[in-house]
Amino acid sequence: MIADERGRIDYDASGAGPTVVLVPGSCSTGAAWRPVIAAWGNRFRCVTTSLLGYGGTAERRTASDTAIRHEVDALETVIRKAGGPVHLVGHSFGGLVAVAVALRNRVPLASLAVLEAPAADLLRSAGEHRHYRAFRLMTERYFTAYANGDAEAIATMIDFYGGASTFASWPPRVRAYAVETTAVNILDWQSGFGFPMTVAALAAIAVPALVVWGGDSHPAVRRANALLADGLPRAARAEIDGAAHFMIATHADEVSRLVGRHVHAAETGERSLRVVALSAGTERPATSSQA
Repeated sequence: MIADERGRIDYDASGAGPTVVLVPGSCSTGAAWRPVIAAWGNRFRCVTTSLLGYGGTAERRTASDTAIRHEVDALETVIRKAGGPVHLVGHSFGGLVAVAVALRNRVPLASLAVLEAPAADLLRSAGEHRHYRAFRLMTERYFTAYANGDAEAIATMIDFYGGASTFASWPPRVRAYAVETTAVNILDWQSGFGFPMTVAALAAIAVPALVVWGGDSHPAVRRANALLADGLPRAARAEIDGAAHFMIATHADEVSRLVGRHVHAAETGERSLRVVALSAGTERPATSSQA
């Protein structure tokens, strides 16, 4: 734990080797990365944290100030404590925050890996209005249901990401935490929608990058992340067949293999392969998602 003057920040480090900072998504904590860390054995020094308002990390945003810079400030504190340059890996909203850290460029990064960032404004700025509207319609339904007293309104968002009945399939403890942190997740969406991003702006991120999405993920999510890969000048891209948004739990082996290879390539200067990982463990050349 980091005792910061603006509030505590979750921090845990384990293992040895190149330092990998792992940022989870919303409604989660650093513990979400345990399956991926376990698959790596002891190849890396793994630093985990939690986003604002989750786990032991204090909330810094308010209803009138949801700027993503508050998340960036906290994550930069984690990276400074970890000691850089670090390999920064973010899933979901954690991936969007990781991109914001790389764009601000105040802490040393060795590489960047993004797993299904909800880069909605990237869709808007690129003229991908149908996909952008998909995000907006989902959140409008979700926010309205929550305001009207639906305790499980967050199921709308979870099922958008994971497919019909994903929320209902989760263990009771996991569903309960998502319900408990719904108000925080709504702040996350407001932070994300308020974070302007263009494909051209991403050219400023000079470190090796990897962008991953699931073959079964929502078309808007796949397209947003394909655009993200298009904009990052040194990005490899990968699609995990049979996976959807919650891939770090459902496809931890594939995620660990892709990110592990990416980190190794960044450490050694090797060229990272542009591949699609199949659930069966085979690979084929990747193409940009135009769904």
